[in-house]
Amino acid sequence: MESPLVGYAFLVETLKLKVFPIQRPAVIRPVTRIEPLGRELAVPQRLAPPPGDCCAHVLFALKHEGVNLGVLAQALPQIPAATMLAELRKAPSGAYIRKACFLWEAFSGTRLPHDVSPKGAATLLFDPDRYITGPARRDTRWRVDFNGLGTLHYCATVERTPEIEALLALDILGKSREFIGSLPAGMMDRALSWAYLHETHDSFAIEREAPSADKAERFVQLLRQAHERQPLTEDYLVALQNSTISNPFDRAVAFRHEQNHLNNGLRGAAGVTYVPPPPELCRDLMDELMLFANEAPLQIDPLVASGIISFGFVFLHPFMDGNGRLSRFLIHQALCRSGAMSHGLLLPVSVAMKREEQRYLEALQSFSRPAREFWRVLWLDANDLSFEFTGNEGIYRYWDATACVAFTLEMARQALEVELHEETEFLHAYDQVFKVVNARFDVRGSDLAQLVMMCLSNNGIVSRNRRKQFQYSVPEEVFDFIEERARQVLAEQATKNVDPNESTFLSKS
Repeated sequence: MESPLVGYAFLVETLKLKVFPIQRPAVIRPVTRIEPLGRELAVPQRLAPPPGDCCAHVLFALKHEGVNLGVLAQALPQIPAATMLAELRKAPSGAYIRKACFLWEAFSGTRLPHDVSPKGAATLLFDPDRYITGPARRDTRWRVDFNGLGTLHYCATVERTPEIEALLALDILGKSREFIGSLPAGMMDRALSWAYLHETHDSFAIEREAPSADKAERFVQLLRQAHERQPLTEDYLVALQNSTISNPFDRAVAFRHEQNHLNNGLRGAAGVTYVPPPPELCRDLMDELMLFANEAPLQIDPLVASGIISFGFVFLHPFMDGNGRLSRFLIHQALCRSGAMSHGLLLPVSVAMKREEQRYLEALQSFSRPAREFWRVLWLDANDLSFEFTGNEGIYRYWDATACVAFTLEMARQALEVELHEETEFLHAYDQVFKVVNARFDVRGSDLAQLVMMCLSNNGIVSRNRRKQFQYSVPEEVFDFIEERARQVLAEQATKNVDPNESTFLSKS
């Protein structure tokens, strides 16, 4: 019985390719035209490529399913050169056969015996209406413009989903600069100081770690140094890793030379949740990622670039420890590299990520789960495991970053609209209450600051415990007056549809 699969799904099944599952496989169905149908791309029998003709399925996929470099990198070298040339003779200037020939030569490392230059307009490899694309680099032989996010040695793809398009339309970075620029100088400094501190604490908290004061200060300084726009190099990343690690035995001197993995706490192979690429491949791909990180923020939307860089880094896992928080630091590094972060501006994305940990995990698992299927892990003894990669290195070279970029954009939106806005509202409320109370009563400044902060964080109530705590330094009528003023300010803010009690700052005070 013939397979009903078409295009990429057909190639994967027929050629036994080691790739991630096709998200929307093309399948022959009783329909009159090619159309999405549920989680499939329904294809009428009359429009399906001939069974067994892999080249025809490649052309079908390029035309109707987009560009899947992971599949093409493994499939095209298995198609004979004579077959490619026969198809080329049918349509010497056809856009899709030119794309296929361009990629065939790139992935096979062999030149097709064809020296007649195609005529007509050059064609883009990735459709800009379907994908977020990079600057075009022309291959004059086939008149194909490679416009991927990376190179043919390492390339991410990001589809223009409705969610991503809507988030890009918000101009999050522009609104962030406008918002910070609209604040009085003193307020801006305080809001940014809060952002740096809580970005640090929540980046560590995601990994279930509470940093010491010294470690927290070092990380804050790293965030501030990102504004120096230093390009990524191995030495620079090693220095960053060393700055975030307390145990001197865990500090790296170079990218890793041994296999590492992530573990969920269970014993043996069952506890291994993700295995990054082998060391040699990791080092090769880190060179590609650093090249992308140093160029892309200046060429494409910086938030898109930062998402690819951050998640790409953590998927490669170039160090034995410290990869997670460094990956989140790279979001800021990319935004600063682009020049989008002026006046020390910082979007506290880790604060938003901490609040959205489940969504963060889902974004990570969009890659880590299918990648885990290509590793055979054996438990030898105690903590000793053996790792055998059964996949193809293309799964690490060519990856779909759509979910990761969508998550990064959403966290940037929340960092602006929730974290920074609400913290600023809190600071406004704090200033109003503190000023009035301080003018009327003679209370030690540090005590008053704590009481006002606690009252605002508790819906305008000074709790019994706080009254008891400060009973010998603060008169009783001060507690009542603080409550009165706090409730008044909170009510005024509520009329503006602002609820400061949802603030991340308050929840951690």
